[in-house]
Amino acid sequence: MQRFADVKVTKILVHPIKSCRGTSVSQSRYDKFGLEFDRRFAIIDAETHEVITARTHPKMVLIHPTIEEDNRDENAGTLAISFPSDSDCQSFKIPLLPCPRLLSEWQTLGDVKLWGREDIDGHICQTVNSCTENTPSKTISKYLGREVLLVAKGQKARPCHATFDFPTLKATAMYQDGYPLLIASEESLVSVQERMMSEVGKQSVSDRWAEDQLVMERFRPNIVMQGAGIPWAEDLWETIQIGGNTSTICLVSKCTRCLLPNVDPDTGIRDKAVPFKILMKFRTGKDPARLKQPCFGCNAVPSGSGVVRVGDPVHVLSLLPPA
Repeated sequence: MQRFADVKVTKILVHPIKSCRGTSVSQSRYDKFGLEFDRRFAIIDAETHEVITARTHPKMVLIHPTIEEDNRDENAGTLAISFPSDSDCQSFKIPLLPCPRLLSEWQTLGDVKLWGREDIDGHICQTVNSCTENTPSKTISKYLGREVLLVAKGQKARPCHATFDFPTLKATAMYQDGYPLLIASEESLVSVQERMMSEVGKQSVSDRWAEDQLVMERFRPNIVMQGAGIPWAEDLWETIQIGGNTSTICLVSKCTRCLLPNVDPDTGIRDKAVPFKILMKFRTGKDPARLKQPCFGCNAVPSGSGVVRVGDPVHVLSLLPPA
């Protein structure tokens, strides 16, 4: 599409533990499940096995997983998990991509629930040094002040829900909210920022937003792009191809947003209004299945595997038909 000839990847974000701090990387492998290492782990209620997120526990965004790859290790390396210095919680390491043998040794759960609707498999994580007294779950429970379990996604397929534009969608995900990838553009973030500045002083939009900048990390996308020349260009795209990959990526629906982006990723403090109230003013009605919810970014499904790099050109192969 000549109109979108200059689009490039500007940022890649991986979130190993759902709702915890993300990591900006220069490149990442991906497959039908999403970016490698993304949302492979989740924190769940120890009794109900419901996945908990920063929507209800904002301080989760201050838990910091660090990826330590090792291609000589059958578990691909380790995930080092640290906490704020004032938390009195000790850091620990877990296997980065637990191999099937290791998963078989960990306690298996078959009733992990996300949004109360699904039975998803999970394996209760142990540290690399399994002899330690403080298990990952005990440490995170101490930090959050409630009994939780840290679980790794297992081998059982978790089907994605069909979307309005793709009623026969066949896709699988890990512990993402719904789909393997989330894609957004820098131009769209600027659009929200501009609208936000015009609302300063109204509906609990603090005066600080006259100068403070929104950061893309609030929206927790995987692949960020720039160069379309207009905001919300991603709303129009159906299929894209990144760099020299032969696999394609299909944008299957708009991403409806909740209050999670109101949580500052650096402080864990939730803003009363920004950006949710701003999005509500001009970004509803974009997803035909959820007309009353505001949207930012697009959910996406890869057709196969590949590698995405910062700076890669983005080829727009097809557009969605007009609504």
